[in-house]
Amino acid sequence: MTGAMDPTTRPKVSPFLEPGPLTKVNSLAILQLSRDNLQPVYLKSPADEHDGYAEGAVVNTRYGSFPHSTMIGVPWGSQIRASKVDTGSRGRKRKRQLDGDAGRDAASPNENENDNDNGHEAEAEAEARDTDGPAASNGIKEAVADTSGFIHILPPIPEIWTMSLPHRTQVVYTPDYSYVLHRLRARPGAVIIEAGAGSGSFTHAAARAVYNGYPTATCPRKGKVVSFEYHEQRYHKMSVELSEHGLEEIVHLTHRDVYKDGFLLDGKSPEADAIFLDLPAPWDALHHLSRRRPAQAVAGASSSGGDEVPWVSVLNRKRSAYICTFSPCIEQVTKTVSAMRRLGWVDIEMVEIAHRKLHTARDRVGLNLAIDRGVNNSARDVDEAMARLTEIEDRFREHSRPKGGAGGSAAAGGDVDDMDEDDDDKAAVAAAEAPTDGDASSPASSSIPSWMDGRLVARGEAEIKTHTSYLVFAVLPREWTAEDEAAAAEKYPCGAEKKIVGSMDKAARKKERRELLAAQQGNRKARRKARDEKMGEGAL
Repeated sequence: MTGAMDPTTRPKVSPFLEPGPLTKVNSLAILQLSRDNLQPVYLKSPADEHDGYAEGAVVNTRYGSFPHSTMIGVPWGSQIRASKVDTGSRGRKRKRQLDGDAGRDAASPNENENDNDNGHEAEAEAEARDTDGPAASNGIKEAVADTSGFIHILPPIPEIWTMSLPHRTQVVYTPDYSYVLHRLRARPGAVIIEAGAGSGSFTHAAARAVYNGYPTATCPRKGKVVSFEYHEQRYHKMSVELSEHGLEEIVHLTHRDVYKDGFLLDGKSPEADAIFLDLPAPWDALHHLSRRRPAQAVAGASSSGGDEVPWVSVLNRKRSAYICTFSPCIEQVTKTVSAMRRLGWVDIEMVEIAHRKLHTARDRVGLNLAIDRGVNNSARDVDEAMARLTEIEDRFREHSRPKGGAGGSAAAGGDVDDMDEDDDDKAAVAAAEAPTDGDASSPASSSIPSWMDGRLVARGEAEIKTHTSYLVFAVLPREWTAEDEAAAAEKYPCGAEKKIVGSMDKAARKKERRELLAAQQGNRKARRKARDEKMGEGAL
C-alpha cells in the first residue's frame, strides 16, 4: 500500500461507508491500472511530506507518473492522465537537500567552504527546474499532462478492496462473503461475530452490511462486527488498517484464542445475531456459542472440583442465531456438522460456491480474414472449404505440370486443348480468390460494421479467482422461557376471543358449521327459485 495515514488527519466517517461524490485529502483511494491490477493509495496534500518531487507526492506506475494533486477533488471513477514528472536524480534532489540540512549544520567550516560550488550548482538546477512549468503559491510545481497513459480512481468499497488488499492469509472473495452475509441475515444494526480476521476481506464487507451509524451516548447499540484474531502480527496489522480506514468504532478487534477463551468481551455478552467462523477446527469453538452451558462443560467443571463460573451466552436471546463455518476440507465439515447436532443447531446445510466469469466476444470465422486477435482462420461453411480445396488442387496441378524443353514436340509446342484447360484453371483460381458480392466477410461489400461481424460467443475465464471451500450453515432457535410465555400471554390474552380458532370447543364448532351450511343451502334455494321465476316471465 502506498503511504500511511496520520491518525490525527483520518476522516471522521470511513470512506468504506460514506465515500462521498469527490475524492478527498487523507482518504483512501483505489487506482485501477488495468482490469485486474489495482493499487490502494492514501491521497496526500501537496504540502505534506513526500519523496522530494517538485509536484509533491507522486505515484509512479508503468503507465506514467501521477501526482496526488491531480487526483484530489475529482469525482470517483474519473480518468486521470499521466503527468510529466522528473523521476531521475533532479526530481529527488530536493529531498536529499532537506535531509542533509541537519548534517550540514554540524559540518566543519572547511567542508562548508568546499561545498559552495555544489550549492551554486544546485540552485542553478532548481531555477532550471522551476522554469519547466508553472509553480503554485506554496512552491509546489503544477502538474503538466503527459501522453504516456492514464488510470482510473475508484472508491474503496469492499468489493474493490478485496481485489487490492495485501494478502496475509487466504482471502474470502466477493462471491463467498456476499452469499454468506445473505444467509446470515446481516442487516443494519445487527451484531456479527467473526473468528479469524485474516486479511480483513470479510471484515470490511460485514462492517458495511451492519452499519447504521456510529455509536453515541444516547444510542450506544449500533451495528457492530466483533472480530477475533489469534496471530499476533496479523492482529497488529489489522488494527492499524482498521484505524486508517475509520472502522475502529464499527469493528471491535481482539487478539485471542477463541478455542480456549471464547467470545465474551470483558466478561460481557456481545449479544450476537450471527457468527462466521473461518477457523481450522470450528467444532472446538462451537461449545462457546450455546445459550446454556453445554453438558461436556458441566462435566468438566464438576470433575475439576473448581467453583462453577456463571454461564453468559454470547448470543442475542431475543432472536434466533445464524452461523456459517468456512472450511476447505470435507473432513472438517463432517466434524463440524456432528458438533452442531450435539449442541442443538438445526437446519444444517452445506453449500459449495463455484464462481466463474464469462467473457463475451465476437467470433469471426473465415479463411480470407486477416490473422488478428479473436479471428478464427478456418472455413466458415462447406462451400468455402470446398472452394479452398479446389484452389489448392489447382495450384498443385499447375506446379507439377512439366515445363517446355527438350522433352519432345508435344511438350515444346503444346496442344490447343491443353492451353484451353490451363486458361480454365487460371480463371477458376481467380474466381475463388476474388470476393463475391454476397460475401459477408468482405469489408468492402459488407454493410455490417466490423465490431458486429461474427457470432457472439461467451467463454469462461482461464483463471478462477477463488479457492475451494465448503460453507456450513445452521440456525440455533430462540430459547422460549416461562418468563417469555407469561409476557406473551399478558400481551395477547387467550380465552376472550370471538370467532378465533382455538377459542371454542368441538361441539360449538360443529354447531357453527351446520348453521353456515344451512344458510348457504337456503341461499342456494332462493337463487334457484328466483331464476325459475325469471325464466317463466320470459316465456310468457
